[in-house]
Amino acid sequence: MGVRLLCLGDVVGTPGRNALTLALPVITSEKQIDCSIVNVENASAGSGLTPDLYEKFIKAGVHLMTLGDHVYRRKQIIPVLEQSERICRPANLSSVAPGRDYATFELDGGVKVAVFTIMGQMFMKPSVDCPFAAADRVIASIPKDVKIVVAEIHAETTAEKVALGWHLDGRVSVVFGTHTHVPTADEAVLPGGTAYITDLGMTGPYDSVLGRNKVAVVSAMSTRVPQPFDIASGDRRACGIVVDVDAGTGRATAVERIRADVDHERRSVTLRSGRTV
Repeated sequence: MGVRLLCLGDVVGTPGRNALTLALPVITSEKQIDCSIVNVENASAGSGLTPDLYEKFIKAGVHLMTLGDHVYRRKQIIPVLEQSERICRPANLSSVAPGRDYATFELDGGVKVAVFTIMGQMFMKPSVDCPFAAADRVIASIPKDVKIVVAEIHAETTAEKVALGWHLDGRVSVVFGTHTHVPTADEAVLPGGTAYITDLGMTGPYDSVLGRNKVAVVSAMSTRVPQPFDIASGDRRACGIVVDVDAGTGRATAVERIRADVDHERRSVTLRSGRTV
């Protein structure tokens, strides 16, 4: 039996939420998606997640959600992290940090999908435990009947993401990177049967600097005068990958990079696919 996963990058603010709401049903229908996994750590005004937004994502059709360095930016999300099985915090935070090391969702037919997130250590805040050791620990803790396991690397540097991808090859179904908001073109099925990409990109406004107002960011970088980085609004896209996984073995058989261009005014979605490998 084959299972098709959709993994979408960081949802940024209202433009990202609107793009996700419009794009997700189109992608799900056209690509026959069985399970969607979305990073939502920038969903609330560009930083954090609220319980209300969590519920809206569930209603929009998101099956599993992940968070990164902004996990606790909105304190009201903590009860959701403690109670819901469909959202997880970075697994290499303190062992007493609120939330789960991994999230799970059961598909029709009884097939289970698990996802966990680990944060990188290079140029990242807050400080976290070793991501390699944390990944090993989480994989060992996931029940053996869960064959489809997805690992997210929320990290700043490509080298750390690539190294963790090789470390996890053959031990999980998918490894994808997030946090840098720029899609990479290195999607591949690694020799051990793990689908990999260094960064999914973001779900949000690409007429921007990583989702923020480009004029403000350029001005701050060029003058060194601090100013607020408001969320941008133009060129809304949902970016990520579609992965085919053998439900019996947990091995990936194909990965495809995708991009959905969203015209919010016309409420239209144009789906663009990359190569399938």
